[in-house]
Amino acid sequence: MAAAAVLRRHLTRNSATTSHLSPLLARTRGVSDSTDPITVETSVPFKSHIVDPPSRQTTTSSHELLTFFRDMSLMRRSEIAADSLYKAKLIRGFCHLYDGQEAVAVGMEAAITRADAIITAYRDHCAYLARGGDLVAAFAELMGRRDGCSRGKGGSMHFYKRDANFFGGHGIVGAQVPLGCGIAFAQRYRKEGTVTFDLYGDGAANQGQLFEALNMAALWKLPVILVCENNHYGMGTAEWKASKSPAYFKRGDYVPGLKVDGMDVLAVKQACKFAKEHALANGPIILEMDTYRYHGHSMSDPGSTYRTRDEIAGIRQERDPIERVRKLILAHDFATAQELKDMEKELRKQVDAAIAKAKESPMPDPSELFTNVYVNDCGLESFGVDRKVVRTVLP
Repeated sequence: MAAAAVLRRHLTRNSATTSHLSPLLARTRGVSDSTDPITVETSVPFKSHIVDPPSRQTTTSSHELLTFFRDMSLMRRSEIAADSLYKAKLIRGFCHLYDGQEAVAVGMEAAITRADAIITAYRDHCAYLARGGDLVAAFAELMGRRDGCSRGKGGSMHFYKRDANFFGGHGIVGAQVPLGCGIAFAQRYRKEGTVTFDLYGDGAANQGQLFEALNMAALWKLPVILVCENNHYGMGTAEWKASKSPAYFKRGDYVPGLKVDGMDVLAVKQACKFAKEHALANGPIILEMDTYRYHGHSMSDPGSTYRTRDEIAGIRQERDPIERVRKLILAHDFATAQELKDMEKELRKQVDAAIAKAKESPMPDPSELFTNVYVNDCGLESFGVDRKVVRTVLP
């Protein structure tokens, strides 16, 4: 009973999965769910550039570890389900999956508040869920339905949740970086005491707009953290083929940086907490998250032509973020292996239920083609392909 009560209080406070995890609570009463602190050392030391790194000693609890396990497992299950929906042609267009990188989204969220802002590229589903996004709204958006988080008009690459300061996924490589610096400018101008986490991939790390934005952020000491999610392949190109210096945490030159094991959720949490404190006091800092994606770049990429299956299997076996947390939970007797399996089964049911509900959502009305694009009363008409029948008129 106590465990369920603690989890329920946590979900009320951190709504990342409130709407779709409540049935799980009754099934987790046997786990050791406590907020009593324990100390854990990160998997590897932090590497730093012109800044002293944070300690490898991190503080956590059974409650936090179980929450990490649950949230990352939910994300993993959701991305695997999205793979199936895409292959069934229920998701069309582009779709970029995040499985393997869950520790970055979950660890970052654990270190900050919803008042802080996040902006990212097009691999954005799990960042949306971490910010409190609803599962039904996520799958409805993926399938282009009206109840989606962007009303079915954004699709996989353009999730958005303004009430949680999630400024979305962006499809143009690197274009979100100057936008994130602009959000940080507003935060400083308004004296909010908050920061922006500005995410991009290693494939965007050579973009000129990144360095222009970073230069301005450094000049004005903006509270922005540039987070390079280095999954080591920009589309199908290995980092060493695209970057003369793939040490992305040093690429800011005059801006401090940290290299973090992005497959270790506790290391990500520690680094993000450190980075937020630094950015509020001193301005920008770069975090390079050493992570890995299990799927290809997008659903059109099998992901096996430029890397071996043995490489992918080796990462899964040695560094998988969910399995690392599972081992910690079992090592400290916070839950049994069967209890964790039961939790995963329940999460799968919740994902399946969310998909079924999302499928019931209707397609957007044709008038939605014009909302948020043109001003009202401009008399614009939309015709069919024959140019004869007016399909809709902008109000």
